Amino acid sequence: MRSMLGEVRGCRTMRDQANLKVARQLRQQETLPEKKLWEALRNRNCGGFKFVRQAPIGPYIADFACRDKTLIVELDGWTHSTPEELGHDARRTAFLKADGYRILRFTNEAALQGMDGLLTLILDELKK
Repeated sequence: MRSMLGEVRGCRTMRDQANLKVARQLRQQETLPEKKLWEALRNRNCGGFKFVRQAPIGPYIADFACRDKTLIVELDGWTHSTPEELGHDARRTAFLKADGYRILRFTNEAALQGMDGLLTLILDELKK
C-alpha cells in the first residue's frame, strides 16, 4: 500500500505541488468568515456531508468542497470586485463547472451575519 501511495505522490506535477503548498498556507491564514463557516461545515456538521477546506481542484483552490456531492462553497470578500478579479472568478467557475462541480458563492458578510440562512441554502443544494 505504501509503495502505491509513493507512486501516486511521485506522479504529481509541479503545479499540483505548488497548489498543495498554497492550500496549506490558506488554511493557516483563514479569515474570520472562513473560520465561522468551517466550524459549521467540518466533521459532517452540515447534514452529515463531508467537506474539505482550501481544496485544490485542477489549477484552482476551492474554499470549501463536498466532493461526494460535487459542491463548492466560496466566500467572496472585497477582493472579488475589480474587472480582473471578476474575470478570474468567471474563468475559475467555468473550469470547475466543466469538471462537474456546482458552485455556491456567498459574501463574507453573509457568513458573519446570516450563518443559519447560509447553511440552509447549502444543505438544500446538497440534497439535490
